[in-house]
Amino acid sequence: MRVSARQFALRTNSRAVAFASLMVSFCLAGCKPVGPDYNRPGYQAPSIYKETGASSVVVPPPNPAGGGWSPANPSDGMLRGKWWEIYNDPQLNQLEERIATKNQSLLQSLEIYQAARDQVTANLGASRDRVSAHRPLAGTTTDYNDLVIGGQASWEPDFWGRIRRSVEAARATAQADAADTANIDLSLHAEMASDYFQLRGLDSQTKLLTSTVSDLQNQFDLTSRRLAGGVATGADVAQAQTQLETVRAELVDVGVARAQLEHAIGTIAAADLSTFTIPPSPLDLTLPNVPVGVPSQLLQRRPDIAAAERQTAAANEQIGIAIAAFYPNITLTGNGGFESTNPGTWIQGPSSLWSLGGQAAQFLFDAGQRHALTDQARHNYEAQAAGYRNTVFKAFNDVEDQLSGLKILEQETTVEQRAVASAQQSYDLSNKRYKGGVTSYLEVLTAETTLISNQRTAIDIQTRQFVSSVGLVRSLGGGWDVTQLPK
Repeated sequence: MRVSARQFALRTNSRAVAFASLMVSFCLAGCKPVGPDYNRPGYQAPSIYKETGASSVVVPPPNPAGGGWSPANPSDGMLRGKWWEIYNDPQLNQLEERIATKNQSLLQSLEIYQAARDQVTANLGASRDRVSAHRPLAGTTTDYNDLVIGGQASWEPDFWGRIRRSVEAARATAQADAADTANIDLSLHAEMASDYFQLRGLDSQTKLLTSTVSDLQNQFDLTSRRLAGGVATGADVAQAQTQLETVRAELVDVGVARAQLEHAIGTIAAADLSTFTIPPSPLDLTLPNVPVGVPSQLLQRRPDIAAAERQTAAANEQIGIAIAAFYPNITLTGNGGFESTNPGTWIQGPSSLWSLGGQAAQFLFDAGQRHALTDQARHNYEAQAAGYRNTVFKAFNDVEDQLSGLKILEQETTVEQRAVASAQQSYDLSNKRYKGGVTSYLEVLTAETTLISNQRTAIDIQTRQFVSSVGLVRSLGGGWDVTQLPK
């Protein structure tokens, strides 16, 4: 069977490229990347959390004797997705949903990307040229065509793993960026919920103080009538008025704090503050249960821990990259195409051209720079590993703080409810005694001041319970886990 010159050239090119690719692939298959392979820095998580005890905290059952339970996945028995929905507050849900699409801090973080770029070059050219007729060794032709179509490629085989280490470092860095973004997202949602519950707590304070102002106004009117009837004294009237104006001032002060929280919520939600408003709504919700899971799950659910671990992995790859600099850089090049002076014979076998080549380059003397860079990479890795362990340590401390806060606040709530009931009974008795003419208004004033103080304290404790509940959710990682990292 006969073949044309063009077919012969194309087959020759293909065989040469295939042979070169085969040889390089064979070399690569036997070359392990230089430098240490990555292993996550060790950290022994505690078997249980110490401060569990609040009724709103759900802990898993203890591991049976002999360790019969299978290892838990990151999301087993934990909050998932939109964790704020456990509070069953439609208004909070609406505000939280705005963060993903409106908050500028989160949008800024989402714009951080890692990019890789490959370069391939090709050329197509046609020219009409003239050379000097008086050049050395000049012939008879001074005008000629040069028609060229072809391509060229350059490849650096990754014999020492520098490229593979660079790819892994870039991937780990991208995952760390994704975890940082998730951490910002978690912080924004938690801050939104915390501010929102504080605002609703102030609405409860407003409701209490508004009702108290109404009662004190009635007290003042009664005392004024008693003064006119000769039963009360001017001091009683003055004390009643003082108490009335004091509570009115406290009501105004609550309004100032509420406005500031409303502005903060509007800012997180990226709303127009000139029109943004949250209707008054006292905090009358039921504190939801929060599953805490087993401590080992925290290592896979906190985005800041994931970011620190991925940064450590990237730092480990930099060691291999630094060590690869001690080995020569080997580059393979190739080009091929067609060249002719006549368009009619441009794309034909005899017009084909190709070449394969390679080179190796090695530093012979760098005054210790590569050793210094390798030492620097090792120290950076150790620093990142220490930072990872410190992040884990702080995360467990954060969880224990929130657990203890919920436990103690629940105990305080029980005590404060008894105090409110006792203060209410004392006030009712003093008020009856005053109306019966048995005691002075000072006793009523003292009992009422004590009652208001205890009622406001009870509201404050309730608000702090909700804030601590949000803090616990945040410290546990919200609804996030490492499976959400990009691959």
